[in-house]
Amino acid sequence: MPRILLIDDDEHLAAPLTTYFARFGCTLESAVRPSEGLAKLRAGTYDAAILDVMLPEMDGFALCREIRKESDIPIVMLTARGEVMDRVVGLELGADDYVPKPFEPRELVARVQTILRRQRSVPQAVINGTQHRVFDGLSIDLDRRQVLRHGERVELTGTEFELLALLAAEPGKVFSRDDILNRLRGHEAELYTRAVDIVVSRLRKKLEPLDCIKTLRNAGYALAVARSEPA
Repeated sequence: MPRILLIDDDEHLAAPLTTYFARFGCTLESAVRPSEGLAKLRAGTYDAAILDVMLPEMDGFALCREIRKESDIPIVMLTARGEVMDRVVGLELGADDYVPKPFEPRELVARVQTILRRQRSVPQAVINGTQHRVFDGLSIDLDRRQVLRHGERVELTGTEFELLALLAAEPGKVFSRDDILNRLRGHEAELYTRAVDIVVSRLRKKLEPLDCIKTLRNAGYALAVARSEPA
């Protein structure tokens, strides 16, 4: 049963959401303060976290940043007004999705379920049954969802891994933003283009000093790195 942590200072929100998530086979636990939530994340094993943007002690963006220093757990942000800038900032910090308040509980459950399926699944981009892709300086294990850069493990969020797996399926092929969005579904139309650019930027930074994701202006992105045989 998936275990989800909600960090939101609205004490009246946790109880009904806990009951609702249970109907869909998920255990929802809650914390009302960021310090409490961080302690729970460090002490236990969770499959996803839901963060409100407006929190005491530190806001949800700062909390997301702190979590990303230690974990690649999927994160869904709850934005108070659904403002585009709130969503952009959350994505830049490593959030996987966002849900504007007020929201329907079923929508939140659906977003979490989508992220969990994406996290557990073998990428659809796998071709020819190959589960391990090896390039110069870069190794991608699709079964274990692990990435090595020059032999050192790179911690990626589920969204970042999905993007890399898609590009690695056909090295050199240019994937348009629409191609990528069909894979990284879940974001609203007004943020589509910006969301793709943000995830690509995050992935590039984590893969440094490798410079393997190329931008083709007005076309899209491609993985430009030589393939090598697994050892």
